[in-house]
Amino acid sequence: MQPQPRLHETTDTTAPAVTDVQAWAVSFPVPPAHSVRLGVGRALKRDAVIVKVTTADGLVGWGESHHGRAHSSIAHFVNHALRPMVVGMQAADVNGIWQRIYAAQLASHGIGAGCAIAMSGIDMALWDIRAKAVGWPLYRLLGGASRRIPAYAGGVALGWQEPASLVEEAAAHVGAGYKAVKLRLGDSVARDLARVQAVRDAFGDDLVILADANAAYTLGDARQAIPALDALGVGWLEEPFPAHDYRNYESARAYGRIAFAAGENHYTRFEFSRLVDDRVVDILQPDLSKTGGITETLRIAALGSAYKLPVHPHSSMTGINMAATLHVLAAIDQGGYFEADVSRGNLFRDALVSTPFTIGEDGCVAPPQGPGIGVEVDEDFLAAHPPIEGPAYA
Repeated sequence: MQPQPRLHETTDTTAPAVTDVQAWAVSFPVPPAHSVRLGVGRALKRDAVIVKVTTADGLVGWGESHHGRAHSSIAHFVNHALRPMVVGMQAADVNGIWQRIYAAQLASHGIGAGCAIAMSGIDMALWDIRAKAVGWPLYRLLGGASRRIPAYAGGVALGWQEPASLVEEAAAHVGAGYKAVKLRLGDSVARDLARVQAVRDAFGDDLVILADANAAYTLGDARQAIPALDALGVGWLEEPFPAHDYRNYESARAYGRIAFAAGENHYTRFEFSRLVDDRVVDILQPDLSKTGGITETLRIAALGSAYKLPVHPHSSMTGINMAATLHVLAAIDQGGYFEADVSRGNLFRDALVSTPFTIGEDGCVAPPQGPGIGVEVDEDFLAAHPPIEGPAYA
């Protein structure tokens, strides 16, 4: 009996092969007028890693790897560690390419953030190619349909400011059509609650308020904050603790009724399986540019669907991820909110790519309708915005 080929050892040579993989680390400074303060500090710049995959028949796919606070290193990882594994393989064989990287990197060295982030951009670009090859929007290839997806105003915005200023910022988003906003917590509990109270008082119960503590809370903070957040009708509390503090999530579950959301800093389905098994996280938030790409996000969504857990993906830095996320939300079971980046002056959303989304009066957005992910990438932008080294927050 002949041995069976491994998943990445394909015997089909008729499909076009990957001929090149290239990643760019790019940056732009954040002007003081556009800088916001969050639990991780005040924004100084914005970083991203853009991945381009080219096939033998000339198709080009684009993806985003999260910068990982080390954008030059992530781009180097893609160009020098992963590119040799991918070039020569069939572009359509996304599962085989994923498995090859997994076997060589993640299975043998443990789930590492660097590899998961780097491979995510390649995987996203491969899905872009697959959909372009058949001339379909990505959501159709994924088994979905074009539909209106509820969005909340979030991204790197609605941060720590005086309550009156926060209400003014929220009013602009509500006026644009958003029916939900996400507020940044993790300052002090008293100041956090004052901000939430101000927004609730200003807009009433019709506005959905979500909250993100950016992993800055202690158990004591959570014990104080959660009952008040319940009373204010906050829809979820996102990442009150660091991703690895599973015991804190379990302990804090007894402090109130609010739903816990987590996942943007969990990598691959193997880490999400614990979030599900521990039964303390109600909402899964994989990031397509961090957790292993679209391929792995679909697996995580299937895992969540088995337990009726909604999936509200975290959106990364550029319009490439934002558009890809919309396609995935249009195709998965238990899909929820789209995290709309509403930060001022985000060139990765407004200049690097064509428009990735537009909010409607109904508070919803729709996936792009062009082939593939459906956004056009300005390659001149990549050359004009080389990496700025150093920390992004102070």
